[in-house]
Amino acid sequence: MTVQHPPDAPRVIRMHPADNVAIVANDFGLEAGTRIPSGPRLRERVPQGHKVALQDLAQGDPVRRYDVVIGHAAEDLPAGSWVNERRLHLPQAPGLDALPVCTRNAPAGPPVEGRTFDGYRNADGSVGTRNLLAVTTTVQCVSGVVEHAVRRIRDELLPRFPNVDGVVALEHIFGCGVAIEAVDAAIPIRTLANIARNPNFGGRALIVSLGCEKLQPERLNLPDAGLVTLQDPAHIGFEAMITAIMAEAETHLAALDRRRRTPCPVSDLVLGVQCGGSDAFSGVTANPALGHASDLIVRAGGTVMFSEVTEVRDGIAQLTARAATPEVAQALIDQMAWYDAYLARGAVDRSANTTPGNKAGGLSNIVEKAMGSIVKSGRSPISGVLAPGERAAGKGLLYAATPASDFVCGTLQLAAGATIHAFTTGRGTPYSLEAMPVIKIATRTELARRWHDLMDIDAGPIASGARSIEQMGEEMFEHILAVASGAPTWAERHRIGNALALFNPAPVT
Repeated sequence: MTVQHPPDAPRVIRMHPADNVAIVANDFGLEAGTRIPSGPRLRERVPQGHKVALQDLAQGDPVRRYDVVIGHAAEDLPAGSWVNERRLHLPQAPGLDALPVCTRNAPAGPPVEGRTFDGYRNADGSVGTRNLLAVTTTVQCVSGVVEHAVRRIRDELLPRFPNVDGVVALEHIFGCGVAIEAVDAAIPIRTLANIARNPNFGGRALIVSLGCEKLQPERLNLPDAGLVTLQDPAHIGFEAMITAIMAEAETHLAALDRRRRTPCPVSDLVLGVQCGGSDAFSGVTANPALGHASDLIVRAGGTVMFSEVTEVRDGIAQLTARAATPEVAQALIDQMAWYDAYLARGAVDRSANTTPGNKAGGLSNIVEKAMGSIVKSGRSPISGVLAPGERAAGKGLLYAATPASDFVCGTLQLAAGATIHAFTTGRGTPYSLEAMPVIKIATRTELARRWHDLMDIDAGPIASGARSIEQMGEEMFEHILAVASGAPTWAERHRIGNALALFNPAPVT
């Protein structure tokens, strides 16, 4: 990556010497006629993050960024032209055959030893970063009652248990009008069960059931969970339901309140990484720095999971090359093939992924977006693949298959066992989760300043050359350990966050 500065002069970023485009780094873009360093004059105004042609491109010529063909010129583009989604043709999706397998799976570096964080050790050996009471539901019909009960628990019970960080209502819209035995119904069912087992909940959850729903509590296979069934004849009226929930919650809170943070090796940490509201800087600043931090956690024996099938499909060759084993490579291919079939059933193609906001931020298409997305996984070998809703059993760098939707991805990583989350954004989003701390990382300093009380880390100094990717990655690593040890994120200070967003391909009846 080449960064040209000083910051008050025209600046562009070229990711690879073979690239024939670079992105404009200046906060408010560059005007027509501006001479870019060692390059042409701009033929038109180019916004921040958008690409400029460094050489003459004829119609049909490949356009390269990250040393990858991200598209073909839809028209003649003389040097200095603005290169955007309207001037590019999307390449064909790469095939899933004859891919490189296990060719780039060397460790990212030597072991990182002696690093710890202060976490909550559970009976099964897992470690949480927060100490939360989880109230989960079997059906959407009980959500209103649960919301009321959780408010009462927070107001009336929680102050008596100072070592408990909070109460989370795990509400959803599943459980009743579904084909409960359909093959794909296994996904939301195992997701709900595995979320309730998340280490941040101390190994126990409180289930609130209606009684007549298709998803009966025993389907969740949570033998240590407390259970309140609203249709129980013993509950005479609404207040009796609330009283029963609060009584069960008090028992759980008393057990959680006895937990204490203790020093734990980084090998006990499970980090989920994700990007949303991405822009052209995502793959330049925040994501590669987060990739370096991810490598440090893996080198310390910990677990990192990255996701978003829709955003890595075009980089499948990079992923299979990093697979630790041929079986891992095949599992990656299987997840991409499922996505291809899903698109075919809906008679749509992968171009739908890139949003208007992504394009406004300089990302022309899903190929360019994919290249910037993958780098947050670092350089470590991929040691395992999780289907949606599965819980991780191994350590290292894992691929947890999820859609790209922020809350759905976060929910599935929570089910997989993530106890802390790092989320990068260029356009900005207030996304967060209640069940685990979410560290928000801005790709641009302008966003970090504007949303000063939402962004936890500003990765923008990489674009100006004030920080290297490695320096910023080490800062992120230290920040992750601090938050895992109890330091609050901005979202936790504001108490913003979503509980659940299930991935549910099961048919409705």
